[in-house]
Amino acid sequence: MPRPRLVALDIDGTIVDGRLPPSPAVRAAITAAAEHAEVMLCTGRTVIGAAVALDQIGLTSGVTLTSNGAVEMDTASREVLSVARFDVTAALTRLRELFPDAVFASEHVGVGQRVSGPFPDGLLAGTVTEVGHAGLLAEPTPKLITYWPGRTPAETAARAAALDVDGTTMTLDHEQPWVTLVPAGVSKASGLARVAARLGIDRSEVLAVGDGDNDREMLRWAGHGVAMGQAPPEVLADADEITAPVTDDGLAAALRRIFQRRFF
Repeated sequence: MPRPRLVALDIDGTIVDGRLPPSPAVRAAITAAAEHAEVMLCTGRTVIGAAVALDQIGLTSGVTLTSNGAVEMDTASREVLSVARFDVTAALTRLRELFPDAVFASEHVGVGQRVSGPFPDGLLAGTVTEVGHAGLLAEPTPKLITYWPGRTPAETAARAAALDVDGTTMTLDHEQPWVTLVPAGVSKASGLARVAARLGIDRSEVLAVGDGDNDREMLRWAGHGVAMGQAPPEVLADADEITAPVTDDGLAAALRRIFQRRFF
């Protein structure tokens, strides 16, 4: 592809491996790419979780898409610019039928999460407030998470195959037993398309890199989609290119190759 003008990067499984910070090679590659293109993060994390990654890699301009594209944040000031929300009433009713022993988290933008019950320590960013099921209905949210304790991601995905809630978009996780719902029509791809249009950048000039179910639309939409080597088969199939796994600094390798080694 021609050298991209806009680069959209997932965080978990792409920039970072688990709770480890980005490697020096990945940080250097992102910094170098940002000298030749607009670089932005597109993540399922909340604004609080994304801010941690922004601090780690040093991005200071443009916008960041969080909550699978439901929230847009100014990268420099960390100000929330826009939020797409949905009423969780119907979704929570159906989710409780399918996952009766699950716990749920409703994003409280800029604060943390309202949860129906305890989540594993460290899994949710920001202030976590237990409000019970009724408390989750108090106000619309950009993102609703279902966590199914003691189950595998595969078991969770199989059960979620029966889930269809009007007004929502569902994505799964290949590392955690959870299901994420955001408003209908919202995705990393829809948010990325909005940003590209605002910048006057054609989709053919967009590079996207990711590894998860919530990256699939973004990888297909971008002019060039790169999947991380450890991604599930269905994600790999949606990409134009596959790079090395996150454990082997696959993002750094892809950026060096695409922007040409002389820039690094």
